[in-house]
Amino acid sequence: MGHVAFHLRYEKGIDLNIILAVSINKFAIPLRLFHFIHIQNSTALVVAEKRKGKRKRTFFFCIICTEMAMNITFQIGALAGTPIQAESITSASTGSDSSAAAAWKTPIPSIRCKIIKPETIEQKSQPTSPCRSPILSGSNGIRPDLSVACRAFATETLEFMTLDESKAAEEEKMYKEGKTEKEKGVPVYVMMPLDSVTMGNTLNRKKAMNASLQALKSAGVEGLMVDVWWGLVERDAPGVYNWGGYTELLEMAKRHGLKVQAVMSFHQCGGNVGDSCTIPLPKWAVEEIDKDQDLAYTDQWGRRNHEYISLGCDTLPVLKGRTPVQCYSDFMRAFRDNFKHLLGDTIVEIQVGMGPAGELRYPSYPEQNGTWRFPGIGAFQCYDKYMLSSLKAAAEAAGKPEWGSTGPTDAGEYNNWPEDTQFFRKEGGGWTSPYGEFFLTWYSQMLLDHGERILSSAKATFENIGVKISVKIAGIHWHYGTRSHAPELTAGYYNTRFRDGYLPIARMLARHGAIFNFTCIEMRDHEQPQDALCAPEKLVRQVALATREADIPLAGENALPRYDEYAHEQILQASSLNIDGSSDDKEMCAFTYLRMNPHLFQPDNWRRFVAFVKKMKEGKSTDRCWEEVEREAEHFVHVSQPLVQEAAVALMH
Repeated sequence: MGHVAFHLRYEKGIDLNIILAVSINKFAIPLRLFHFIHIQNSTALVVAEKRKGKRKRTFFFCIICTEMAMNITFQIGALAGTPIQAESITSASTGSDSSAAAAWKTPIPSIRCKIIKPETIEQKSQPTSPCRSPILSGSNGIRPDLSVACRAFATETLEFMTLDESKAAEEEKMYKEGKTEKEKGVPVYVMMPLDSVTMGNTLNRKKAMNASLQALKSAGVEGLMVDVWWGLVERDAPGVYNWGGYTELLEMAKRHGLKVQAVMSFHQCGGNVGDSCTIPLPKWAVEEIDKDQDLAYTDQWGRRNHEYISLGCDTLPVLKGRTPVQCYSDFMRAFRDNFKHLLGDTIVEIQVGMGPAGELRYPSYPEQNGTWRFPGIGAFQCYDKYMLSSLKAAAEAAGKPEWGSTGPTDAGEYNNWPEDTQFFRKEGGGWTSPYGEFFLTWYSQMLLDHGERILSSAKATFENIGVKISVKIAGIHWHYGTRSHAPELTAGYYNTRFRDGYLPIARMLARHGAIFNFTCIEMRDHEQPQDALCAPEKLVRQVALATREADIPLAGENALPRYDEYAHEQILQASSLNIDGSSDDKEMCAFTYLRMNPHLFQPDNWRRFVAFVKKMKEGKSTDRCWEEVEREAEHFVHVSQPLVQEAAVALMH
């Protein structure tokens, strides 16, 4: 019986000596395929994977963690037998005076690993049953918690063949860089709760957050999506930034080895689908809006929307001497300067908010106060004085000054359907008239110009520091089967049966090297109201084709919370980008799951989620069925059960 020791050095200078006992068999496990799952007292539970072609085998180990200063070396007998229930593990007690669990730090990408060869390798021996193995009996000085862990996680024996030094160095390099032999699969991120940072600029539910991040890491999640609220950070005074709460959250993500998609959230939280809290715009910005109501988007009935500052005043110094775009730029620059030590390593993506719900669109379907209800067509938002001034100038430039006084007056109300209106109806609708084409071109171009201005600033701010930039586009799938696509038009996407409205957006993003992030990836056509001609699958396909044409990456999100396998399968299918039977290697560059909450950690939901993440990471090249993946996921579920239970309970308080 031999053993292999791993010496891990963490950034904060904490050294651990981890002894892994293994049987000698015929498989070698590369270091980078080890995943640390859970800590119970002084024992860490570990899973490793071995691939051979399309076949994959999963191995489970228990290891002992001790501080190096203790200079203790444990040798464990052969690991064999069958798993026991996770409850048995949690009930095990230990008599050890010193627990390394408190000193344990979750692995991060900068871990350094070195193999220490045992002086002698004992002869190959067959594993004995845990119930008969004297080494696990407790009579030889092995701690009770260790023997329980050994019995629970001994599922297979293997040979651990020593890597030569050159290969070990390469493995170390690849592990640090987070690479695999061939990049594939779709990494899964998870959206954090909207109120992760409190109005007092502290981290909300710290204990729950820590347990939740550990659980997500154990499931193989790549990272987190975090809303960085303008209304929290720059709340009290222009140019005064309070990053409290965010510093703690991002450092916590780093400790757990999780990457972060940071959303520059320049919109109000509250009033949209799924908004569970209210975070207004900064106080001083709200004061300016109160003085000049035209800084808010306005519909034809004079109803103001305060979710996001009207793009009509993007370049006007209406916010205490600064333009809105300057405010956004200054905020992003302050974020960069404050978190420069995390950019490119922990913070890997900046999603730039450009409208309500952080999406590049107009607030054409506001749910607040019951103004809009699904599947209404929404309403144009171009009636503040700044937008009307731009419309007037565009009409005069087109030689039609009479078109510049107002938007369409026959486009119905928020909850109408296309055929209820003169403007959107299929036969002779105003949207096909010269005026309709002029107005829709101007309205959509204003949105594109808004995106261009903010993206130019974002690119200049975050260029050459190792982070990607992304922009979120709304998945407006209702009435997609009509000719006019009315809800898309009111939102600013000039997409009709005769015109592709997503290709111009994709090309604008391509000019700045940005990622096209799209929602409603989880939806199927037949799940939606057919009388409203909803077609989310067709919409996703159109967007995928547009990003392919523009040659930019496509990322996805689910629009609504889903925990069922049916939705997971749809996300897998959509993320594979198998358009028109294409068999190339292109896949979505990432998928962000909405959202971390107590429901996610319920046993059945968690089991399905773990299998979903595993399947996404394997990518389109795998042809394994759900049942096989779920069987493997069961091991992870059992291992992480105490942690998941803790997260679920903590999040509910």
